[in-house]
Amino acid sequence: MLLQKYPYRMVPGLPPKRMLGADREFIESRRRALKRFINLVARHPSFWDDILVNIFLSYNSQDVQNKMRESIRGVGDEYLTTTFAAQAKDFLPADIQVQFAASRELIRNIFNSFYKLRDRAERMAARAIDNATDLMGFGKELSALGSDTTPLPSWAAHSSWGALKQALKGLSVEFTVLADKAAQQGKLEEIDVVDKLNLFLDLLQSYKDLCERHEKGVLHKHQKALHKYSLMKRQMISATVQNKEAESVEQLESRIVEQENAIMVMELRNYFSLFCLHQETQLIHIYLPLTSHILGAFVNSQIQGHKEMNQVWNELKPKLNCLFVGSSSLATPPLSPEERHFFSR
Repeated sequence: MLLQKYPYRMVPGLPPKRMLGADREFIESRRRALKRFINLVARHPSFWDDILVNIFLSYNSQDVQNKMRESIRGVGDEYLTTTFAAQAKDFLPADIQVQFAASRELIRNIFNSFYKLRDRAERMAARAIDNATDLMGFGKELSALGSDTTPLPSWAAHSSWGALKQALKGLSVEFTVLADKAAQQGKLEEIDVVDKLNLFLDLLQSYKDLCERHEKGVLHKHQKALHKYSLMKRQMISATVQNKEAESVEQLESRIVEQENAIMVMELRNYFSLFCLHQETQLIHIYLPLTSHILGAFVNSQIQGHKEMNQVWNELKPKLNCLFVGSSSLATPPLSPEERHFFSR
């Protein structure tokens, strides 16, 4: 409905619904997409205070869609409600078509690059979550080894396995902490990086959709009307040459006048659409500095995540000595030069 009222603006698309089989992951993904939709709509200078937006955000009832339909019934789109719409051409530069083509190409390239950046950021966040799962599993296996109650056979009477089991069980707790830190890093990357990238992509996608509506909608209809007008003019010339009845000629003339009026309106709508595109392009460039915030959030999440993980690993390191330094009565395996250097620090 917002698109019906503002066909010449960047209206972000609502996330898809799933009536059956909506699992927790889908619900969370749609919740985030709805949050991005509301943020973009509420910040748009053309319709942030529109009655449709106010109803959508504040009307607490199941028939919210009916309420929204009632609010726009009998109300025209933005072209009909804008006082200067017919003079939009006067506000446009002479090379507006060239500027439109260049802007569309630029935004298309930016979208393609940020789409790839988002995919890579998602994979990095997913790897952090997977790393957390593996660390948790690693700790559980250590705990299982430490809790093993299988009696030692007589052949292993002098084995250090009993002492090692206690050490392994104690170390398993440290891997739980590591898993928690890795999971926190993954969540941080999702919230601070991936969600911001998705917000920017939603905005760029709405711009691409707007450009497509302009070319396939207003511009195409205008060109189609001009073609129809040229055919009518040919018919008029043919009727005049063939001395057809005056009544049929008058009907054809009336149709030509109607078509001329329709072409005039379409031409005015075309210029108004370009005027809106010009404004929406400026809005895109206002959002472009968001890229620096996204990159900063990405760097900070990596620094924080690795710093916290490094701290836990360093705290874990001294606790490994119990695995290698046995009592005087128990044999210990020979250490490599690298291992001796590691445990001597």
